[in-house]
Amino acid sequence: MRIVLADDSALLREGLARLLADEGHDVVAGVADGDAMVAAVAEHRPDVVVVDVRMPPTHTDEGLRAALEVRGRFPGMGVLVLSQYIEKRYAVELLTQDGAAVGYLLKDRVAHVDDFLDALERVAAGGAAFDPEVVRQLLARTSHADPLDRLSPREREVLAHMAEGRTNAAIAQALHVSQSAVEKHVNAIFDKLDLSHVTGYSRRVLAILRYLGS
Repeated sequence: MRIVLADDSALLREGLARLLADEGHDVVAGVADGDAMVAAVAEHRPDVVVVDVRMPPTHTDEGLRAALEVRGRFPGMGVLVLSQYIEKRYAVELLTQDGAAVGYLLKDRVAHVDDFLDALERVAAGGAAFDPEVVRQLLARTSHADPLDRLSPREREVLAHMAEGRTNAAIAQALHVSQSAVEKHVNAIFDKLDLSHVTGYSRRVLAILRYLGS
């Protein structure tokens, strides 16, 4: 099996590389960031990529975004996420593209080397391998629809301006539309966020709170 390792920890990369070599696998590249991972995949066309979630420069979600790019450019490429973190947004996108040749394991929960190797082989063969905790958290995220998903791009834009404290007139000026158009968008936001019939509270404030908490 030909493998690309992507993790900003040199110790982890070297350790995994030696482990995989001992098992007869070929680590064709070990890299420390998402851009280098995509380049290595393009050059070596491995069977599977092992990637961390958080890598330079921002240490947030570079690994998953690079994995999505790899899957877009090389459909069917095996991707095994190995991380301490569950990054929900891009993880859902990655895992629901077609469900094949993909896995997500948590470093702290891999109890045995054989479990990791088994997961790697399954992903490389086109199967799937998920830590139960990852599945639990992603299901919890996707089973409750975000009310903001109901909003159109323009309505989200209007709500963002509302959250900045702008009046309808100021929003109209910023978006180069009429004030009546803004008022229609605001009313649509209230409807879609189920705030139309709220009494005793400011619907505008409640809408902003939902926006900020999303």
